[in-house]
Amino acid sequence: MKNMLKTTTVQVTREVIDSLNEVKEYPRETYNETIIRIITIYKKIRAKNQYDEFLHKIQQQKMKELWDNKEDEDWEHV
Repeated sequence: MKNMLKTTTVQVTREVIDSLNEVKEYPRETYNETIIRIITIYKKIRAKNQYDEFLHKIQQQKMKELWDNKEDEDWEHV
């Protein structure tokens, strides 16, 4: 016997259905396919944002090293 997919019923508002209809890639795309696509996009964006935050933190430390030094402070009092 083939591996049967388990399905469930989820109640959503009419506004959610309307929004899902707006973001479908093609008219016959199922809500399940649309939701999976949205989740995939969300995960990619979240992973990219985490990477960007990581780079920003690294850059902050390096910029602090470059700009917070005695030589620069001496120029402020010339």
